[in-house]
Amino acid sequence: MSRRPGHVTTGPYAPPVPRTTLTVTSADGARLYAEVHGPEDAPAVVLAHGWTCSTAFWAPVVRDLAPEYKVVVYDQRGHGRSPAAGPAGHGTHALADDLVAVLEATLRPDERAVVGGHSMGGMTIMAAAGRPQLRERAAAALLCSTGMADLPAESRVFPLRSPQGRRRAHRLMLHSRAPLGPVSPLAKRALQYATMGPSATPGQIEACARIVHACPPGVRARWGKVLSGLELTGGVGRLELPTAIIAGTADRLTPLVHARRLASVLPDCLGLTELPGLGHMTPIEDPGAVAGRLRELVKDHLRTAGAGAEAGTVAGHGTGAEAGESAAAEVPRSAGQKKEKTV
Repeated sequence: MSRRPGHVTTGPYAPPVPRTTLTVTSADGARLYAEVHGPEDAPAVVLAHGWTCSTAFWAPVVRDLAPEYKVVVYDQRGHGRSPAAGPAGHGTHALADDLVAVLEATLRPDERAVVGGHSMGGMTIMAAAGRPQLRERAAAALLCSTGMADLPAESRVFPLRSPQGRRRAHRLMLHSRAPLGPVSPLAKRALQYATMGPSATPGQIEACARIVHACPPGVRARWGKVLSGLELTGGVGRLELPTAIIAGTADRLTPLVHARRLASVLPDCLGLTELPGLGHMTPIEDPGAVAGRLRELVKDHLRTAGAGAEAGTVAGHGTGAEAGESAAAEVPRSAGQKKEKTV
């Protein structure tokens, strides 16, 4: 595969060692790097990361879930260790193709999973809503910090009063090919302002900065153009899976208005969890909340789906190495945070 993705190498936000890795081939021949963590016979969770991120972004959530679940993560095309596609290989159709390919390659025959997506990963799930493979393979979904349409107009990275000016400024940001440069103190402050809440820890900021700065400028710009013209309202209406939503109240990239709109149009919405004071990077800012919601979806919608999903549902029956690694690098929790659920 391509280059090794940038990420921290120690601490709770460092990626754990996968049980296995594989190359998945998508419908147009694009190659995708994928990892499988946890026991093979456990209930499955498949996670899709967002714009400018990689499998490393899910590290604290994977550490939390892998002792008891089979967790699959993959690099979106052009991100992490997945090679970039040609100009024609960028769009929501390609995102849907890639998710379907990963599900087919990593799940056993008749095996189903809970699927989760952050930001562009959530849009990937919405884009695949009409695919029969998603309906066959997915038992429930979690959408984290995402939206379905009109992203530049609603973003608040540039808090301009004029809707037209705000839309123009955010489109320029999404389309930019400017190199982000080294991970400096100034760069980390800018990243925190744009993507994280005011209470983000230095370790969380460092982890996100390493990942985002590793994304090639051309890949960032090509997928940014896709996001600037995003329109998935019709796809959301076809997403008939039981679907939960998580969003931070201080998210500037995809403000809370997007999550509330999703909750109002999803055919089977299980509720919106609002995380007070958190920004866009919810799986890193509060991995315990994200992992907890995924556990609830597995319990309510996957473990009761049939005998095949029941096999290996005893918590913590992963390998000793995985369990030991998780215990040695326990992710800080935000259990004391107040969480408000609305629909």
